[in-house]
Amino acid sequence: MHILIEKPETLEYLKPTGGWTKNPLDGKYFPSTRLAVRAAKQEAIGRFTIVWYIPKTNQFVNLNHGRGTGAPEETVLA
Repeated sequence: MHILIEKPETLEYLKPTGGWTKNPLDGKYFPSTRLAVRAAKQEAIGRFTIVWYIPKTNQFVNLNHGRGTGAPEETVLA
């Protein structure tokens, strides 16, 4: 199982060298959800989701979510 940081709007995963990838096998793996959340909160991203990726079955499990240091989402007023 791999613990990854996911950008939920694009379903991309943080790469070890920075930037994002659509391939979860190219994403940066974290040893625990706590470390993944800590790292995600330091990234210049908006919303994020911490996911477990199970390569053998190509399944994802959403574990946690939050917001990084990126700009807040715009709200639309009606």
